[in-house]
Amino acid sequence: MLAGNPVVEKCNARFQEIFGDYNKNASGKIIVSHFGEFSQDLVNSLSTSIEDMMLESGDKKGVVKRMFSILVEGLQNIRIHGERDEDGNQVSFLIVLQNEDNYKVTFGNLIKRSNIDGIIERIESLNKMDNAEVKELYMEVLSNGIMSNKGGAGLGFITMSLKSKNKIAYISEEVSDELVFFSVNIDLERSKKGDD
Repeated sequence: MLAGNPVVEKCNARFQEIFGDYNKNASGKIIVSHFGEFSQDLVNSLSTSIEDMMLESGDKKGVVKRMFSILVEGLQNIRIHGERDEDGNQVSFLIVLQNEDNYKVTFGNLIKRSNIDGIIERIESLNKMDNAEVKELYMEVLSNGIMSNKGGAGLGFITMSLKSKNKIAYISEEVSDELVFFSVNIDLERSKKGDD
């Protein structure tokens, strides 16, 4: 990453702010953090090591599977749909905080300003639904989803909402005339009925 690149610096400042907030969280610990590009190998490696850490921490297999789905969706979203800055940098990050009762998973990446309203609209719409409605939408998109030219059928946020059983929090921050740095936060409870 190039020093002196204003887009990278603004995004890194956001990453450092979230990292700092999580670090101050006395009851939890950051188990993974990465700022930069996400190759397919890194996505695979991070997903596997988080899975291993969760199992070692005594999390039930159902929670681990749900985390795996959230991670894969979020990281593939970054890899496939994350924009690059004018220098070709894919500026993105992942932070996973482990608390006694839950995990907080935060993803961040660049998005074209022209696409941000549609993304926020989709998340807001999901956040108004209950779990049954999200599941119904998931099944509908799965069976009728039109694949985009980048391979997605719009399942990413739906899957994250469905698997976390929580609302998706987000922050959008303009970093240039054309780009917005967008981060989403997903809470995943460590113990839910039916997670065995």
